[in-house]
Amino acid sequence: MLQISDTHIAPEGVLVSGRLDTSDALARLVERIGGMRDQIGPIDALLVSGDLSDDGSAESYTRFKSLIAPLGLPLCVVPGNHDKRDAMRAAFPKNLPEAGALDWSRQIGDIQLIGLDTLVEGQGGGTLSPDTLAFLQSALAKADGGPVLLALHHPPFASGIRFMDDIGLTNRDALGEVLTDYGGALRLVCGHIHSMIVRDFAGHIALSAPSPCSTFAHDRRQDAPVGYMTQEDGCLLHRWDSGFQSIRIGPVAGTGPFPF
Repeated sequence: MLQISDTHIAPEGVLVSGRLDTSDALARLVERIGGMRDQIGPIDALLVSGDLSDDGSAESYTRFKSLIAPLGLPLCVVPGNHDKRDAMRAAFPKNLPEAGALDWSRQIGDIQLIGLDTLVEGQGGGTLSPDTLAFLQSALAKADGGPVLLALHHPPFASGIRFMDDIGLTNRDALGEVLTDYGGALRLVCGHIHSMIVRDFAGHIALSAPSPCSTFAHDRRQDAPVGYMTQEDGCLLHRWDSGFQSIRIGPVAGTGPFPF
């Protein structure tokens, strides 16, 4: 399972924040992944953990789909705080439910992949509605102790980056109550903070994915400047082989390999 997050695609000719060419950044990452497919081995699907679009426009979703098309992978998406629910539903009719929250569950190989909707339109922060939490409980019951990869946009943990934690998941404790009782292998993956952080959560491992277009400085000071860094990063690869393995794939390969 390949996970890309926070692509922030904008309409043609638009630079995000007047500076970031997010489409070029995603195109470079897709090219990088395409060039190493023989090294990676089989990939069952592409998971995108929110903020596919920067403005929630229909044009941005169309552009996103054209950019990832060379990967030729089945697509699984969850919404982020920059996405728009109805526009996503229209853009991905085969991947998302026709009505209500954009929650879904599907079997991919040995893994039960569950996607949850944390979007609160008009706000940066996210929450899991009572219906979404009930959906998760039902999906976990159906997983019946098998391996679960759970995807949502907003991390259920504090990152230490104050301005991002201010727009984090509001009811992480409610999520933890549901996950604590799951006795099988479960890995939680998310986005939002544009960097990879690994954290214990409710008896399981949670990790956030980097963004191909930008990152945030891990500055824990209370007066840390609010803003992004132009550094481009890569994506994550998740595998199940009697246990979860998660690998970060960077945006560039570097030179080599050189003999020892």
